[in-house]
Amino acid sequence: MVSDVIDRNDRFRGILDRLATKSIDDYYNPYRLFEWPDRLPEDMWWMSPELTTTYGTEWAEKLTPEQLHRLSKHESINFYSLNVHGIRELLIEVVGRIHTAGFETPSEFFHHFIGEENEHMWFFAEFCLRYGGKIYRQPAGAETAGTGADGTGADGTSAKIQSLLVFARILIFEELVDHFNSQMAEDVRLHETIRGINRIHHQDESRHIAFGRELVDLLHRDLKETASEEELAYISTYLRRYLKHSFDSLYHPQVYRDAGLENPHELRRALLDSPARAEAEQRTFRKTVRYLEKTGLVR
Repeated sequence: MVSDVIDRNDRFRGILDRLATKSIDDYYNPYRLFEWPDRLPEDMWWMSPELTTTYGTEWAEKLTPEQLHRLSKHESINFYSLNVHGIRELLIEVVGRIHTAGFETPSEFFHHFIGEENEHMWFFAEFCLRYGGKIYRQPAGAETAGTGADGTGADGTSAKIQSLLVFARILIFEELVDHFNSQMAEDVRLHETIRGINRIHHQDESRHIAFGRELVDLLHRDLKETASEEELAYISTYLRRYLKHSFDSLYHPQVYRDAGLENPHELRRALLDSPARAEAEQRTFRKTVRYLEKTGLVR
């Protein structure tokens, strides 16, 4: 059972009340909010070029404008596909904890969180299917931190560690996505439909990130009271790997194949090994890593 440290924290209760009120005040009907054109222009950016996987590399210079636009289309579809997969997984984890021992206090906000994330998954999937004709499969290697019936993880870690890892993973995922959302929402080079879904998602994710940081910090502080040095080191290593995996998932060989580029697997490996990739990951996770290191979650 997760400790009642969450229930005892008046500051956290106040934050939850404000976030829940904000969710109610900002509520919208996504099924009526968006206008879906029959098609989007092919001869334009579908993702801010600075966010594409070839940015800053020799391939950005080699490819024609038409190839770069086509690549941005498929990278855009992959990005929203990752949102669909990530949201589905986080919903499973949060639903499994709502109104359970140790999570009584945040359960009211969990209802808003679950409803909003379900709607996000719908409009991201709608975009992928309308304009890409598919949802890209999730790349292999994703780590999970689900809890078994006995309250422990598949690797024997405790329920406390599992819950901390679950909400830390959700936070990392949301901060990655929001980095992209906030930039594309304001990018006038993109079609208004693309800007619109990024804008509305950024609006909601700002609340979810604020909630996630507070919850992860509380869970971590509680865990540190009883955790061994080995367990804390395991958490740090796990989250470092998850950060890398999350960013690497943006580099999808099927995307390069669909964009008409040759040798997609070799291209992916070359892009992952390029200095530009490391710089892009650092920019994307700058605030996230600072938070994780400040709290001591990541050494």
